[in-house]
Amino acid sequence: MEDVTEPPFRLICKRLGADIMYTEFISSDGLIRDARKARNKLFYYGEERPVGIQIFGKNVEVMNEAAKIAETAKPDFIDINCGCWVKDVALKGAGAGLLKDIPAMKNLAENILKSVELPVTLKTRLGWDEKSIVIVEVAKIMEDIGIQALTVHCRIRGQGNKGEADWSWIKRIKDSGVKIPIILNGNIKTPEDVKFVFDNFQPDAVMIGQAAITNPWIFKQAKFFIEHGYNEEPPDLKERINTCLEHLKLAVEFKGEKYGVMEFRKHYSGYLRDYSNISQIRLELMKFTEYAPIEERLIRFRNEFCELTA
Repeated sequence: MEDVTEPPFRLICKRLGADIMYTEFISSDGLIRDARKARNKLFYYGEERPVGIQIFGKNVEVMNEAAKIAETAKPDFIDINCGCWVKDVALKGAGAGLLKDIPAMKNLAENILKSVELPVTLKTRLGWDEKSIVIVEVAKIMEDIGIQALTVHCRIRGQGNKGEADWSWIKRIKDSGVKIPIILNGNIKTPEDVKFVFDNFQPDAVMIGQAAITNPWIFKQAKFFIEHGYNEEPPDLKERINTCLEHLKLAVEFKGEKYGVMEFRKHYSGYLRDYSNISQIRLELMKFTEYAPIEERLIRFRNEFCELTA
């Protein structure tokens, strides 16, 4: 979710029903070097609270200092990433790479707990591979040392973000006697998925990542489905375009017009999905570098569509 869960996107998700927000994961090395990209990731809107700043790395001293720097941004908690699967992170011993050395993961978490006053949570995976699924052991260790919540991406490292997630491990953790909140993550695509995992595997919360990129409404939709047992009407084109423009305005305010517009391009397919012949509209939008013509084109598309379907 790097370069996606930046502040404007998180704020849209918050307004559409998300309860707890996490920053993009931030390199501990980047923070202590005062790298601009890493420092910029410490920013969050007050409206996002409760919000956690997520950091990653493998060196204990560096992670301690990074946690202290993150604490100065006054989030509600610090989150340690022990789940990132990408080679540049995991094969260097950070992220999911720590699943190959549980004592090192424990030592890292213990030291960060001592370094900051804020609550500390941790995110990880089931294990490094199918032969080393260690999540129950990890959950017990993290509870014992004082980690206050554990997020479990229910895949092994080798799966990345592909394939089926094994949600049953959440209930196995709960059945083992672990009392800290356990947050289920991985392959949650629909409101029905959210209700299913709550009903069958007893997580304390559900974390939604990739599904929110194409459908930031999933948070309020899931709450509606849990309460009523059926899906509410999906957002119509007017709401989609209004939310898209709201998001784009936030991106422009956050990054400046040129970069805000250019980096927003990855979101058009999500906001405009499921409408026929939309590819031409997306191609037009990709050419713009200013907000005004995008707004004009989207509103014109909305009006044309409404006339055709009236």
